[in-house]
Amino acid sequence: MKGTRLFSSNRNLKVLLLGIVAFAATGLALVGYAAHTLRSLELNTVNARFSVRGAEKPPSNIVVVAIDSSTFGTVNKQWPFPRAVEARVLDRIDAGHPAAVAFDIVFSQPSQLGQKDDLALLNALGGANGRVILSFQETNADGDVLLFGLGQTQAALRQAGVQPGSTLFPFDPANYIRRMSYTIDQLKTFPTVTAEVATGKPVRPFSGSKWIDYVGPAGTFHTVSYGDVYSGKIPPSFFRGKIVVIGPTAPSLQDLHPTSTDASMAGVEVQANAIDTALLGFPLSTVPGWVNVVLIVLFGVAVPLAAVRVRPVVSIAVGVALGVIFAIVAQLLFNAGTIVSFVYPPLALVLGSVGSLAVQLVTEAFERIRAVDLFARFVPEDVVGQVLASADGLRLGGVQRQATVMFTDLRGFTSFSEKLTPSQVIDVLNHYLSEMSDAILDHGGTLVAYMGDGIFAVFGAPLEQPDHADRALRAGREMIDVRLPRFNEWIRSEGLGDGFRMGIGLNSGYVMSGHVGSERRVEYAAVGDTTNTASRIEALTKGLSHQLLLSDSTKQALVEPADALVYVDEVAIRGRAARMKLWGLGGGQPPAPPAAEPAAQAPA
Repeated sequence: MKGTRLFSSNRNLKVLLLGIVAFAATGLALVGYAAHTLRSLELNTVNARFSVRGAEKPPSNIVVVAIDSSTFGTVNKQWPFPRAVEARVLDRIDAGHPAAVAFDIVFSQPSQLGQKDDLALLNALGGANGRVILSFQETNADGDVLLFGLGQTQAALRQAGVQPGSTLFPFDPANYIRRMSYTIDQLKTFPTVTAEVATGKPVRPFSGSKWIDYVGPAGTFHTVSYGDVYSGKIPPSFFRGKIVVIGPTAPSLQDLHPTSTDASMAGVEVQANAIDTALLGFPLSTVPGWVNVVLIVLFGVAVPLAAVRVRPVVSIAVGVALGVIFAIVAQLLFNAGTIVSFVYPPLALVLGSVGSLAVQLVTEAFERIRAVDLFARFVPEDVVGQVLASADGLRLGGVQRQATVMFTDLRGFTSFSEKLTPSQVIDVLNHYLSEMSDAILDHGGTLVAYMGDGIFAVFGAPLEQPDHADRALRAGREMIDVRLPRFNEWIRSEGLGDGFRMGIGLNSGYVMSGHVGSERRVEYAAVGDTTNTASRIEALTKGLSHQLLLSDSTKQALVEPADALVYVDEVAIRGRAARMKLWGLGGGQPPAPPAAEPAAQAPA
């Protein structure tokens, strides 16, 4: 009985913890859904679903007349074009008896060529028998619009044979256009009016906004050049029975917008997609909110409920399977015209899955993270990984590696620091070492030691890196070209001087990489002649214009040819019988005044 009670107690505790996980996962996802916390991400999933669906066949009843880059050479007029040009294009299109002609061009201001130019377009509008829709972007308090500089009521425009429509859209975050409205500022929207004119039937009014069912990315619709219509290359019969949408697509006219299917779609194409959506009766719609709520609840409890009876690995497999099935079903629903939330139900699923595992794994995981964090303060991170992966832990000794050794030194820091307080010295030193260390670590180097303002690093050890020389050179370039100027800018902003120069020495060859010391005090080291030579190469930068010098062995070890390297000289290196060729980065500056400090010394 005692064993039974113990089993029952453990099981009850497991059920209780999983219940808490299910409640928390569902609650957090529901709160996020109600508060639209991840709205931008949710909207971006709609973009992804459009991408998966792919471009559809463009409608044959809509054609875009694009004011593209070639139009300006054909029309040979400055933008905005004279109204007489617009009238000529309208007359050519209208001769083909289109279903509607929609100008995505604003004519709110009078023509710069005078009233006669405005009259030319008015005459063309009057002859189109009410099939022309003009765009407007603002109304007054009474809902009236401005045409050719004159206030007009919507009724007056319709009586004159012109249908007004607002070309504005509601913007999503980052100015994406994904939806359209029925009216804006008491004026029906441009796509709505165009659909009504083309079909002769009213579009059913709606509040709020509806999704634009984009046919595809920019360039999907049948498109002809405005210049070709103007010059008569396009026969009027081409437009028979079609909805013609006229507007700019040339990048210079800056009418490009991010949309569900393209990050840069011309406004006229956005209007064409919205017109097509209205003609189809707005086929894309969001499910009622309660459906998403039910999905969130089901997904939030699914994995914790499974984890009551199955092992953690199996419960996670259940979660992965549910996620894959949901993604497929959500896409199929989208293809059929229904949008379900693609963020919050999976969020509940992920939270439930992670929470179920956390009951058993979180303590071990945090202990491991803590150990790695503490250990990494004393030895390089690569060494930490090797020690933790080793079956018998940390051992003294090392291995031979082909590597590139780097030594750096900040010129004049010793004399500079004598003028500062100790706290200022530490602050400056920490800023400098942080910048340079990040450059080394970002390129895969191992920080072996700090020596005052000097840094000893190695690339290719303790872990092998075939491109160790390339990594070291890229790190050195970043230190000189990016990190040092940024550090010097900070020095100047603090009023501490004009900044520093630095020296960097690189040498490639074999090093002994490993742990040295005693059983009570261990350090990581990379020792050998390669290391000593790298230190002495760095010291040579003090008398040269180059802030970075590399040995010929480093140049030969480069996997990719390095540009901007210049031959410096063949010099004698202390401790070596043969002279050594040295190379530097091009664009060197005159050497700085000699610094009153000793040269950096390599570790023994």
